[in-house]
Amino acid sequence: MENKFLIAGLFFVFILVSGFWLSRTGRPLNTFILTAHKLISLGAVVFLVMTVYRIHQASPLSPVEIAACIVSLLLFTAMIATGGLLSTAKTMPGIILKVHQITPYLVTVSTTATLYLSLVRKQ
Repeated sequence: MENKFLIAGLFFVFILVSGFWLSRTGRPLNTFILTAHKLISLGAVVFLVMTVYRIHQASPLSPVEIAACIVSLLLFTAMIATGGLLSTAKTMPGIILKVHQITPYLVTVSTTATLYLSLVRKQ
C-alpha cells in the first residue's frame, strides 16, 4: 500500500516541479520541459487508472470510492484540457490559467482520498 502512495506522490511532485519550471521559462515554451511535463502527467493518469482497476478486480469498489474516482478523473481531465489550451501559441483568458494553477492541488487531494479509500479498505 505504501508503494502506491509513494509512487503517486512522486508523480505529483514531478508534475508540479516540471510545471513550475515550465512556467518560469516563459514564451515560447521549452519543448523538452513541456513534453516531459505532459508525459509525467499522462504517466500519473495511467498509473492511477491501473491501480484503481486492479483494486476493483480484487474487490468491487463501493459507491463512495467510485464517486471519488470520478471526481479525480474529472479533475485530471480539467487539468489536462487547460494545460493543452495554455500550451498553444494563442493567448488564453486568465480563467484558464487560474483553473490550471488550482486543479493540480485539487487533483492531489482528490487522488489521495481515492487511494486512501480504496487501499485502506482492502487491508
